[in-house]
Amino acid sequence: MKVNGTDMSVAEVASLLLRTEETFSAYLARINSVILTPLLQSGAFENVDLFLLLNDHFHVLWDLAEESCRTLKQTLAASESVGIQDIYLVWKADLFLDRYIQYFSTFASCAIVQGFEHAARNKSEVWKSHKPALQEFLADFSLDASVAVALHTVLHKPFRDQLQQYSLILSKLKGAAGQCPESEAITDATDKFTKLRSFVSQVLDEACLTRSLWKSLGHKFTDVLCVPERRLLEDSRNLTVFSSMGRSDRVLLFNDILVLIQGSSFQSFDLKLVWVDGAEREMGKYALRITSPEEEFFLLAKDPKARAVWLWKLNQAVRQALNGKRDFPLWSRDCDGTDPPSCRLFSFTFRAEGRLRNAVYDGEWCLGKPHGKGTLTWPDGRNYVGDFKEGLEHGFGICLVPRVSEDRYDCYKCHWQEGKMNGYGICEYGDEMVYKGYFRDNMRHGFGILENPSCAEHPFKYTGHWENDKRNGYGIWDDMERAERYIGMWHEDQRHGPGIVVTQSGGCYQRMFHMDKMVGSGTLLLEDDSVYEGNFTPDLTFVGKGKLTFPNGFTLEGTFSNKSSQGLQTQGILDTSGEQPDEQMTKLQLGQKEFPVEMRWEGLFNQFLEFIHLGCRADTEEAFMGFHVQTSKELRKSQEYLFCQRENEEVPSKVDVLGELVVHQEQGTLQGYLEQAFRNSLHPLGKLLKMLTVVFQATYATIGANKHLLTMAQEEVKHYAKKIWEFYQGLLHLALERNGQPSSESLENRSLSGPDAVLPLILPRFYPDLFMLYMLYHEKEDELYCQGVIDLSQETDVKLLEFLDVRKHFWPLKDLTLTKHQRRSLVKDRCFLSATDCLRNLITTVDPREKLDILQKTYNEIAKTISRLLGEEFNPSMDDLLPLLMYVVTRARIQRLGAELHLIRDLMDPAASGGMHDFLLTALESCYALIQKEIQFHQTWQASGNS
Repeated sequence: MKVNGTDMSVAEVASLLLRTEETFSAYLARINSVILTPLLQSGAFENVDLFLLLNDHFHVLWDLAEESCRTLKQTLAASESVGIQDIYLVWKADLFLDRYIQYFSTFASCAIVQGFEHAARNKSEVWKSHKPALQEFLADFSLDASVAVALHTVLHKPFRDQLQQYSLILSKLKGAAGQCPESEAITDATDKFTKLRSFVSQVLDEACLTRSLWKSLGHKFTDVLCVPERRLLEDSRNLTVFSSMGRSDRVLLFNDILVLIQGSSFQSFDLKLVWVDGAEREMGKYALRITSPEEEFFLLAKDPKARAVWLWKLNQAVRQALNGKRDFPLWSRDCDGTDPPSCRLFSFTFRAEGRLRNAVYDGEWCLGKPHGKGTLTWPDGRNYVGDFKEGLEHGFGICLVPRVSEDRYDCYKCHWQEGKMNGYGICEYGDEMVYKGYFRDNMRHGFGILENPSCAEHPFKYTGHWENDKRNGYGIWDDMERAERYIGMWHEDQRHGPGIVVTQSGGCYQRMFHMDKMVGSGTLLLEDDSVYEGNFTPDLTFVGKGKLTFPNGFTLEGTFSNKSSQGLQTQGILDTSGEQPDEQMTKLQLGQKEFPVEMRWEGLFNQFLEFIHLGCRADTEEAFMGFHVQTSKELRKSQEYLFCQRENEEVPSKVDVLGELVVHQEQGTLQGYLEQAFRNSLHPLGKLLKMLTVVFQATYATIGANKHLLTMAQEEVKHYAKKIWEFYQGLLHLALERNGQPSSESLENRSLSGPDAVLPLILPRFYPDLFMLYMLYHEKEDELYCQGVIDLSQETDVKLLEFLDVRKHFWPLKDLTLTKHQRRSLVKDRCFLSATDCLRNLITTVDPREKLDILQKTYNEIAKTISRLLGEEFNPSMDDLLPLLMYVVTRARIQRLGAELHLIRDLMDPAASGGMHDFLLTALESCYALIQKEIQFHQTWQASGNS
């Protein structure tokens, strides 16, 4: 390449660069010794910190020039040939850019806050002795000239000149290198230094404009607004624009804030929380909408050009403020011209009047409002962490509310809608009470459980329905102090309407209540099976007219009174004519008419059905169907982005519920799918079953285990199966609809048998408490049966078969293998062993279907044994079967057989009625009844045999 008529090689260009760097380094050394060092040693002056920072950057650039010199000297001394890779300026271009940007940014800050003027006024005696030294650097500097101007020039002009030299040398180097692998690096370095020179010019121009602005404004503005890092980007006096916020004299756009000046006051808006949008529809075609957390206004331009410039500059300023750095170079076509993101992450303190006054929000924003995840903290200690939507709490969140004059908090973990608690939630109150249930408009509403723990002064638990933060409708109240449970209706937090009270001792009564007080007559069922009908007090003292029926059938009807000195007194008629107690009274069933099963947990089912009606949206699932949270005081302390710590579930991740429903809708795979869904507490069906288990146990477990509630419990379990099937059908219809498939015809055909298919699958959840009720209800019959079994079991096989009148050719005695010391007549428990072992399995399962299958297998084993004896196939008739089955039942010694039989009969599939299973169950029921009645006859038969 020819430069000034001379061809230069790479080595010659390197030598030129070395000489340039040596001259520049020497020049910086003189500036440092003559100007910077004396200035910084002269004493403190205003903005001295900026000069100290400028001095640091000055020495960094000086060190960079020295390093460039050192590498060039080493390269040229070691070899006559110089490669592009040996030139520090090319391979460290980014380092040069970074250091020069830092220096000139700090230099501009000094200029903006009039740092050079302040430095020039410092210690005038110092400058008198150093003014001649400034002449060494500035040819046009006279002793009468401004020291501030001279200082400004000396500290920036040499660097700008050096940048110009770098650009010139890089262009020479590009020509000397020609086409080589390193030419791309040279081109890249050349472009970077060209942009750097443009950036420096822009930075100095911005500094000049900003400095002029601060000079034109009064101290009232500059004392607050003037900071070294702030740069003026646009002024409405330069490019006219007006604000819609009343009278606005001036609009100023800086690199970090937007300022509206109105008379002697101003408003500033942090650009990180400013959103800019065209607002032609609202305010005309030359308008811009400005949105901030607490303000929304318009900027009105006079023409489309002014609007376009302001829109572009505002958006770029916001984007750069969010990025935390300016574009390089400023306002160039090569910069990132994209609009700033609508969603951002920032912290802001609200100042305007309203519920958020003085609250601090730290989190995600969108279009001027909290949106996404965030934390909202009030000065009084309130704290919300969770989801926001358009400025309001919306989604899942946890809120801590301090209690007045207590060092405790109420902790709400729940779903929110438009700033209010709506949907399922958990509240841990500061007084240790815990509520788990549904909210509406910040109030407990719908189904919910409120519990005061046993360690509290008045422990209790309420499971039931709420309305406007009060107990209303059907609910269960456990009073741990009184050891009793109330099952019934509520109104305005008071027992109101029909109710059943069950005591720990086993008694219970049914009464009408009015605002928590008993009214009218009621039915009191005592522990000894006595029944009292009439009026009585809360402590179960008979008063007024009533009728007392004793367990032996006697009745006492009259007027009762209770005086402390004389005890219970009555005037009435004692009837001793009753020989047997009326079983309808001793086993009286309560609650079916007063609390129709369809209305007991209506509020709970409605939440799940509403979830289906709204399309089973994933974002609403927990709000409708609940979530599982570990009780956690740690959450109160940590409050991390609280999508609560879920418990370990059987299935760690949620499945595609609707997709799985379509795949498994056919009869062959449906049962397996339902079983899996019920086991998974993340599945909607599993969640519903879990909630139903909770309410069932709240009603019928522990204190509620009372035989007079059996029918209520039994019909409730059947109703659960029906509602779960309805829920399944609703999910399936929605899944098919989304999949573009018509509703399955088989689904409609199965609608009647569906609940019967569901019942055995859900029964294990309720079986322990339900079976306890069956045992209590049939306790006396089972005692008679057990006594009969014990009595009959004492007989040898031969004697027992003879007593039961089993035909002798059915006796399987010839199958017995005996030792020489044994006699057939004395053998016990050796006949029909396979059938006996089979029947014992009746208590190993809870499924009525499987129990009936076991009964069928027992019958088959009996038939198989007799067929072997007869040498031909034999199917026993009822007359033949009954004594044989009585023998097997006696030898099986199944406890609580009456409870088992009645549970099977009550919960078996109606489709089995009239079939073989029904026939066998009837036979077993007959055996059970006969064994109870055979005790007396057997004793007589035994006595006659002995005689």
